[in-house]
Amino acid sequence: MPLRSMVAMASPVLLLVIVALCALLGAGEARERESVVGASAFRSRATDPNMEVKFDFSPFLIQYKSGRVQRFMGTTFTPPSLDPRTGVASKDVVVDQATGLRARIYRPSRGAVIGGGGKRLPVLLYFHGGAFVVESAFDPVYHGYLNALTAKANVVAVSVNYRLAPEHPLPAAYDDAWAALQWVVDNARRGGGGGGGGEPWLAKHGDVSRLFLAGDSAGGNIAHNLAMRAGQQQQHPSFLLAGRAAAPAIRGVALLDPYFLGRYVSPGAERAWGFICAGKYGTGHPYVNPAAALPASAWRALPPGRVLMTVSGNDRLGPFQRAYVDALRGSGWRGEARLYVTPGEGHCYFLNYLNSPKAAAHMATLAAFINGS
Repeated sequence: MPLRSMVAMASPVLLLVIVALCALLGAGEARERESVVGASAFRSRATDPNMEVKFDFSPFLIQYKSGRVQRFMGTTFTPPSLDPRTGVASKDVVVDQATGLRARIYRPSRGAVIGGGGKRLPVLLYFHGGAFVVESAFDPVYHGYLNALTAKANVVAVSVNYRLAPEHPLPAAYDDAWAALQWVVDNARRGGGGGGGGEPWLAKHGDVSRLFLAGDSAGGNIAHNLAMRAGQQQQHPSFLLAGRAAAPAIRGVALLDPYFLGRYVSPGAERAWGFICAGKYGTGHPYVNPAAALPASAWRALPPGRVLMTVSGNDRLGPFQRAYVDALRGSGWRGEARLYVTPGEGHCYFLNYLNSPKAAAHMATLAAFINGS
């Protein structure tokens, strides 16, 4: 009997069964087609170097085998501005055309500058955090923090946008820090740039005989290594610029929850450090483990001023930060090492909770450190 006649004679229930069966058969064919397409797409991704993961550094970034880097934070750009809350002005400058090194300069409000009777202000060279792989000097979090710190401490601040790993593994960030230090000294004291005028805010308001280095997390690590390099090379003419005004002097170094490791760290921390430096240095290297790796004589080369170490109570890096202070104090170094601990807080809490009482106290401590108390 023809199918059409069978359908015509079928009961309503049987007709529903036939329709449902046809629908199931059709869905099965569709799923089979989707499965084939999905498997093909998976094989394509598995062989596509733009999709194959080389190193997963979550939550910061993923690097693919093609070399492409996908960052998950710290990519937002905030333009320089006149901050309405603090009156602090900011602008961006090029430090080194060859490497693309840039920085953002902050100047206190005109009222604060005028109120100082025209006296030059301390200069703060600041390095942002981000595990050496994310963030920038232009991120809204750091822009807000530097506005507040510039107003609180009444300094000319220079926030350095150093190069990041893995595109530029260490020691690129350390080299950028050294270049930024020389640029600041050059512009504040003799104008730099070959034109004699230099960067106006530094040339007019900056006093590099009262120079401070500071940074949080990875930036704290950079500040430490920059201070060590400056101490070892402080007689170098390109740094001292002999024959000019009062010699530049690093009066203090503020290490805010800095990124240091110890001899025994987790496999994940060891892999991360290897990624940051492209495998050039182990976790026992002085760059990241100064407490264990530096002899007393090396500590004594640190500029003879003051060091402020801040530690957040819940920071897993806290033991390494405390070990740094112990090693510095026990080395015979001629300066003063201070330890400031905030109980119950996590790593670099003060950046994201700027208006909290603990963060306000943290900033007040840093401002007092810069201003000599």
